[in-house]
Amino acid sequence: MRAKDAVGAYGERVAARAVVERGMELLDRNWRCELGEIDLVALDRAAREVVIVEVKTRRSGAYGHPAEAVDRVKLARLRRLAGRWLSEHDVGGGVRIDVVAVRPQPAGPAQVEYLQGVG
Repeated sequence: MRAKDAVGAYGERVAARAVVERGMELLDRNWRCELGEIDLVALDRAAREVVIVEVKTRRSGAYGHPAEAVDRVKLARLRRLAGRWLSEHDVGGGVRIDVVAVRPQPAGPAQVEYLQGVG
């Protein structure tokens, strides 16, 4: 596995744990269709929402904050993907998009920032 892929996989594992720690149920990981991919799909029963989770992992700050990569274009794509996912799964309620920014640390746990309802 390439180093970049390994870092991304690590970030998704960390993000999945963050989702579960917030009391949500993971429904899907790395769901794909011809429109693209959703990193994580969760169910927030308390809010009655399906949560589309975009995970951004960066080893350094050289390219800015990880969440800065989620721009208008990316949010529009995630909205289309959310619609497609919902059309294929029988889950009611609203939908929201969250971003989990992960920064692995040289020693100790990763720095995790959970941004709820970004789009």
